[in-house]
Amino acid sequence: MPSIPLPFVIALLLCLILVRMIRQGERRLGLFPLLVATFAVQAVLLGLNWNVGWHPARFIQPIGAAVLPALSFAAFDQLRRNRLAKLVDVLPHLAPAGLVAILVAFWRAPIDFVLFAIYLGYGLALLRVARQGPGALSSVRITDEWTAHKALVAVAVMLVATAFIDAIMSLDFSFGNGERARMVLTAASALWLMVAGYAATVADDARPNYEENAGAEGLASRSLTPVSLGSETDHAITSRVDALMQEQHLYRDPDLTLERLARRAGIPGRQISAALNRVYGRNISQIVNEYRVSDAKLRLVTTCDPVTAILLESGFGTKSNFNREFLRVTGMTPTSYRRAGCETCTEPDARAEASTS
Repeated sequence: MPSIPLPFVIALLLCLILVRMIRQGERRLGLFPLLVATFAVQAVLLGLNWNVGWHPARFIQPIGAAVLPALSFAAFDQLRRNRLAKLVDVLPHLAPAGLVAILVAFWRAPIDFVLFAIYLGYGLALLRVARQGPGALSSVRITDEWTAHKALVAVAVMLVATAFIDAIMSLDFSFGNGERARMVLTAASALWLMVAGYAATVADDARPNYEENAGAEGLASRSLTPVSLGSETDHAITSRVDALMQEQHLYRDPDLTLERLARRAGIPGRQISAALNRVYGRNISQIVNEYRVSDAKLRLVTTCDPVTAILLESGFGTKSNFNREFLRVTGMTPTSYRRAGCETCTEPDARAEASTS
């Protein structure tokens, strides 16, 4: 029974991921769907080159390989701004691919070295962004900052690893028969395409609707003014954030980002994140979720609304995140908390279970 080569299987999976990304929501497409589509095309080229033996793929594949790290950096860099990337943001990153295209046409000898430099350079650039912490991705949902940050680290590590693997395999092709290198290179390339494609999907899911963010929320109502550091300033920042949460209930917005909070407070997001961490010893995602849990606790014992409705009204986007954070803050499940605080108002399924017993 004939088997489908691994690169084609990965290309199919990436296409399914791309379809899901396109169908998701009504927002404009950003760089992440384009990145996943490029990963899929590169996987097809990889299969045509190594498994089918279609020689023209050898001329196209290096150009696509040069596009991937540049596009990965541009896509994640987009998460540091409160808008979708524009063409002017992407064009400078296409220069390496243009250089590789020229080398493919006129001088193929240094292509491997140039690709090594491109992958290593963009990988280290992403690691530098990752060192700034999840708060650097100020345009993702606050509750998804760590998820997007992990995706960023995964892509960065894969870029650096791919650079060295490709370099080692090139040396094996130059000084050996390359048979073992062919298998390793195919597997490594397929793994890189799959991991990076999945990471791009995760990061894109953490990005809220930019058109809504720029709308009636009044994002530009305050100018961002850096403030001096110090314990008194930290408490002033936390007091400002607490006032916004208590008076305007910003935590109820499931798409709340550090950028949006920063514009409301008139303070740069990195200073807000650092001040909250110094004062409370917890990251901003945990603190925002604690406001949401506090709101949910009140609703659980004062209303008979279903838990699903309460978690959505409190600002949580998913039931799993709500249950995890509620347990972290209270040490109880939402249903147990409701039973303990309001014996006369239990969940419909809990009442049915009790009556059956």
